Amino acid sequence: MTLDRKDFKKKLDENVHECAQCGRILNKVYKDDLCPECKDLNLFAEVKDYIRENEVKEIDVAEHFGIPVSKVRRWIKEGRIQYKEGENITPIHCQICGKTIDFGSVCPECRRKNGLHIYAKKSYSDDDIQSAMRFLGKSEEGKRY
Repeated sequence: MTLDRKDFKKKLDENVHECAQCGRILNKVYKDDLCPECKDLNLFAEVKDYIRENEVKEIDVAEHFGIPVSKVRRWIKEGRIQYKEGENITPIHCQICGKTIDFGSVCPECRRKNGLHIYAKKSYSDDDIQSAMRFLGKSEEGKRY
């Protein structure tokens, strides 16, 4: 059985709907109006505002919003959330030197010392250049093979 364009569009519209915020296509089985990404972004914005307005710890935030503490800590380690300076901060330690930091996973000193090249390869050998990715159909001079 084949469907013409009009029937296909009608069938598609019956099985999907769009996220009200970003327009992503969602399966009809998914009942929420917002896609998971938009829900997470909105939750993050609410959490950030809540932290700014209140003196709270990660556990308080998690309980208030009904989310795992690990999610709040992940946002802190990613540097997306930074607590006000004070006693309510559960310490995070730099992964390189172990110094206590407020957010992220590497302290500013280690970031400066190591630059953006912490995990990047610094130099290339002739073997690396020879084994570099090539595009089929063109030589290095731009000529076709």
